[in-house]
Amino acid sequence: MIKTAFYDAKEYDKPSFERYGGLNGVEFRFLETKLNEDTVALARGCDAVCVFVNDTVNAAVVDRLYEYGVKLIALRSAGYNNVDVQHAYGKVHVVHVPAYSPYAVAEHAAALLLTSVRRIHKAYNRTREFNFSLNGLTGFDLHGKTVGVVGTGKIGRIFVDICRGFGMNVIAYDRFPAKDSGIDYVPLDELFERSDILSLHCPLTDETRHMIDAAAIEKMKKGVVILNTSRGALIDAEALLEGIKARKVGAACLDVYEEEADIFFEDRSGHILNDDLLSRLISMPNVIVTSHQAFLTEEALNNIAETTVSNIRSCFDNDGICDNELCYRCGNIEQCKKARRERCF
Repeated sequence: MIKTAFYDAKEYDKPSFERYGGLNGVEFRFLETKLNEDTVALARGCDAVCVFVNDTVNAAVVDRLYEYGVKLIALRSAGYNNVDVQHAYGKVHVVHVPAYSPYAVAEHAAALLLTSVRRIHKAYNRTREFNFSLNGLTGFDLHGKTVGVVGTGKIGRIFVDICRGFGMNVIAYDRFPAKDSGIDYVPLDELFERSDILSLHCPLTDETRHMIDAAAIEKMKKGVVILNTSRGALIDAEALLEGIKARKVGAACLDVYEEEADIFFEDRSGHILNDDLLSRLISMPNVIVTSHQAFLTEEALNNIAETTVSNIRSCFDNDGICDNELCYRCGNIEQCKKARRERCF
């Protein structure tokens, strides 16, 4: 059996991972705590660790895992900005789940958009108190509006299709445009200037961190609706709040938040929230925050478990080749090994 320390485990994770693990010789040790420098010792005696988006896998954690003889860091997510992949090279292999259910995330973005522009959340709260007034619930048609999509990977392209179904005009920005997609690509500044609705579907990198800042918001239309179901740090939350207060940003729908690591996925209802910025955002009548739940469908959970277990099994098989390995050998983190068809190290 391949012993795997499963950090930040939630009840909804366990059934599918236990099922696929049992079928493939992977034994999971479920841990409620997140992985960080204080908890890494819990992985001692394991062959692998399984981590999620808010686990901290920095250089110090990688070194400790290597010291303990851990051979593999298995991300059960697509994003890997929380892992020091460069430092892990030559020590511990890293794999991820590049696609689990792009429909889940794209559909959640659409759900947030509809909820916001048609004031469904406000109507829900009113009618529960038998208030059937329509005052203040006026929304706007999506048909004919221009939506700007940043990032046209699988999730972004599915969101584009959804928007086209509503009769929206779609423009997009991506450093690597999808060939033969029929998508109208424009420069980023033009996208900011033309979009009634802006939706983020790109990864978090040094280049994209705080891509939505005060300068970007200044270029946008008055009343723009901003959606983020990707990574919190794509948006400078301080700048977003100022844009909302200045009535420049008409609405914000956020499934992610830059400082979410110690807040999201936990019940904080009985505690005072120490994050003043998040508290102020949530208090705004035109802001909707969900707690990184866009991925949370039965189909996605099943696919995440199946792919993660397959990744682990592949890395411990004879040739050790896994198509979903992240490698820093040539700097092309997701692609170099696929071209060579051999282990990264």
